[in-house]
Amino acid sequence: MKTVVIGSGSWGTALAQVLVDNGQDCIIWGKNHEEVNEIQNEHTIKKFFPDVQLNPQLQATADLSVVKDADVVLLSVPSIAIEEVCQSILPYLTKKIIVVNTAKGFHPGNNDRMSNVIRDCIPSDKLSSVVSLIGPSHAEEVVLRMLTTICAVSLNEADAMTIQHLFSNNYFRVYRGNDELGSELGVAVKNAIALASGVLAGLGYGDNTKAALITRGLAEMIRFGTAMGGRQETFMGLTGIGDLVVTCTSVHSRNFQAGYQIGKADDAQVFWQNNTKTVEGVRTAKVLYELKEQHQIDMPIVDEIYKVLYEGKKPSVSARDLMLRELKAEL
Repeated sequence: MKTVVIGSGSWGTALAQVLVDNGQDCIIWGKNHEEVNEIQNEHTIKKFFPDVQLNPQLQATADLSVVKDADVVLLSVPSIAIEEVCQSILPYLTKKIIVVNTAKGFHPGNNDRMSNVIRDCIPSDKLSSVVSLIGPSHAEEVVLRMLTTICAVSLNEADAMTIQHLFSNNYFRVYRGNDELGSELGVAVKNAIALASGVLAGLGYGDNTKAALITRGLAEMIRFGTAMGGRQETFMGLTGIGDLVVTCTSVHSRNFQAGYQIGKADDAQVFWQNNTKTVEGVRTAKVLYELKEQHQIDMPIVDEIYKVLYEGKKPSVSARDLMLRELKAEL
């Protein structure tokens, strides 16, 4: 099977290397010619992995027509770019493909989930199914072949199994899941909670606070996800608590880093004025706030991170207000 990875960033490159390590036919497409040439000729991508030598068999191109004979197209781009990328590859598709989605967020216009966005863009005569490859994983560790588990989530069991076998090896283990809605909501919610985790770390709080934030963040994830139609057990797996833990605790997480910057300054303006990276949790927090208001779901952490980001509330005041809410039973 031929796989084309769309996106020459850190995650696309790391996943492409997994496939090449597995002896699979894989090539990266990127629009940044410098990145493409570096991967193709130097077998490095120092912008993301300064000290890593990539598998020398890894190839890259800037020619989008490379997708025309692909069996699998993996999208490793931010959620805001999914629609544009799908529309760009559509003219080159000559047969049904499996689209592997790695984005964790919502459509920028209608707040839809990524799998639905892809199905809306690619007609059924060219799309076998969407498989979301999501879970607790950072590119910086996968590219070093550190032990990682992740989930291939799809409404199509056969295609999920295909992707599971395509990617699995002795350092990268893929499980299957079929709760597409719950899994996609879980990995999106955790981005907003990870922002809050970074904020608290930036304010100087320690492990007790982080444990409390993750635990209560999981409660909000379950409350929101089940209200929207996800299965509760999904949020106790890799696309729920697994992704939540890694994103709330790792310095590799852009959401954690952004939150840390905000907490350190005790003000979100420093983020808005200086950020140049895609931080999915920033927009996700807004979407979650709007949806939880619409459906009347209790999500106090999301409330506070929204107020910090969009209403100018001081993070230190938000932390205090979370602690001083009305006392109640845990469950």
